[in-house]
Amino acid sequence: ERLLEFSGLKKGEMFETQKVLSTDQGKRYKPDVIVHLPNERDVVIDSKVSLTAYEKYYNEDNDNQRSKFLDQHLQSVRNHMKNLSAKNYEELRELNTLDYVIMFIPVEGAYITTVQTDRSIIEDGMDKNIMVVGPSTLLATLRTIENFWKFKKQTDNAREIARRGGKLYDKFVNFVDSLEEVGKNLDRAQDSYKTAKKRLSDGQGNLIRQTEMLKDLGADAQKELPDEL
Repeated sequence: ERLLEFSGLKKGEMFETQKVLSTDQGKRYKPDVIVHLPNERDVVIDSKVSLTAYEKYYNEDNDNQRSKFLDQHLQSVRNHMKNLSAKNYEELRELNTLDYVIMFIPVEGAYITTVQTDRSIIEDGMDKNIMVVGPSTLLATLRTIENFWKFKKQTDNAREIARRGGKLYDKFVNFVDSLEEVGKNLDRAQDSYKTAKKRLSDGQGNLIRQTEMLKDLGADAQKELPDEL
């Protein structure tokens, strides 16, 4: 779990531990870890590899006994791989498009000894859709998964930027249309003003001339029209 979180994966969102799952036939399983990938895909991590024989091998001084314990360890890994493949995790209802199962050997020395002694074990595992990893290779795998999530979030952000940008552009077009309408109304108002002013001051018998004539006749007015009129 520390490796998962160190890799940048968030518990509850990007991975779950010890979740009980069931098949359609009612079989129940409890994978150690389910790592969620973007686009609704999952990867199971199993860390139940027995290291009893490896511990004996590591602590034994007698070469013949060491060789015997090493063979037992390799057989134990292969047996676990076989049992893991037989579980058919892909039949679990709650898992989405399971690509492979990661078989985690939690001691780096045990992992290195395993793959160096039996070089075919990695290939045989892949044939069964099982990836055998140790702490270092698991970390690299988890970092890759975390990069998948980063890429997905960047893609989601790009889509959101495009969506918001589209809305902003549409709003701007509406604003320009409204501004054009204001301009047209201003033009109409200017034309109406010119027509009204023409009626006010142009031609014989215009309103200004007639009101001035009233004043000349003795209308009791207190104010004067502007000189330009």
